[in-house]
Amino acid sequence: MALGVEYAHRHTFTTRTGARLKIATWITGFCDTRRLHGVSGYRSPIDCERDHQADAAGELGA
Repeated sequence: MALGVEYAHRHTFTTRTGARLKIATWITGFCDTRRLHGVSGYRSPIDCERDHQADAAGELGA
């Protein structure tokens, strides 16, 4: 997350929400959401996250 720190370094935020939005903007702009990752079974981060959320929702419903 060193690059994220550099992205927001020397900025003064009036609210935590402003800081979170700045970091979230950096993450969504920096990360390649379509790149396949071996750790996640060669799925994209978006597909892996969707599967994780579906599994969590299924556990809550059971």
